[in-house]
Amino acid sequence: MRLWSLHPRYLDPQGLVALWREALLAQAVLLGKTRGYQAHPQLERFRRQPSAVDAIGAYLRVVLDEASARGYSFDGSKIAAVSVHGPIPVNAGQVRYEWEHLMRKLAVRNPALHLQWQSVADPECHPLFQVCAGGVESWERP
Repeated sequence: MRLWSLHPRYLDPQGLVALWREALLAQAVLLGKTRGYQAHPQLERFRRQPSAVDAIGAYLRVVLDEASARGYSFDGSKIAAVSVHGPIPVNAGQVRYEWEHLMRKLAVRNPALHLQWQSVADPECHPLFQVCAGGVESWERP
């Protein structure tokens, strides 16, 4: 499961679809609707929020908006909670780690998109997150 801290605009079509599915799985875990992935480390930052379900709902809403902007028809009714959620801190080192990881994926899977994004020095985060000082997050499994 990869719940990107990066803005979903940077993802290729396969990555955006995968993000939607994985975030829906994360939502199911946080709702207690599945036994799998209960200990997945990427869920830690959502569980730290006053309402993990609201946080993942806010995350999914941005993914849905990006998909809609691209002309995809993701089912927004699958989002359990749609509410405004304050920013979640994410370390700058985590954002760098994810950007490098995404660039490696795109170089192989979608060279044209890799070329489009390779000059980005400071990628934008998913709007749910706010960058703060720090290295790679403790929950990341490099």
